[in-house]
Amino acid sequence: MPNPDPDCIFCKIVAGQIPAHKILEDEHTLAFLDVNPLAHAHTLVIPKQHYVTIDQMPPDEFTALTASVHKTALAILKATPTTEYNILQNNGPTAGQAVFHVHFHIIPRSPNDNLGYRWNPTPLNHD
Repeated sequence: MPNPDPDCIFCKIVAGQIPAHKILEDEHTLAFLDVNPLAHAHTLVIPKQHYVTIDQMPPDEFTALTASVHKTALAILKATPTTEYNILQNNGPTAGQAVFHVHFHIIPRSPNDNLGYRWNPTPLNHD
């Protein structure tokens, strides 16, 4: 298992060195409110072990993480008036990863929240 990264803010949250508003915690994962939320109840779900990208994670750790994402999404739906949300996960700086510890964002959405996102599809080249 990877060791905690002493410079990683999420590892510091797991270790209790930085406070967080915890939503869910189990043996393998932790979910907490984002300190710079895009929306009310914007939540991060992380593995307790330090992995930079999901391809570094053993399958059982990834399964535990996705189960916690599911449980956390259900809790957000129960605790807030939202019925819609985004789940986002980035791997590497080109993909938009800013904190280099695997994490999923669960972002509750509401009509006219002005969050948006850029999606510029192009037709598939069948060749």
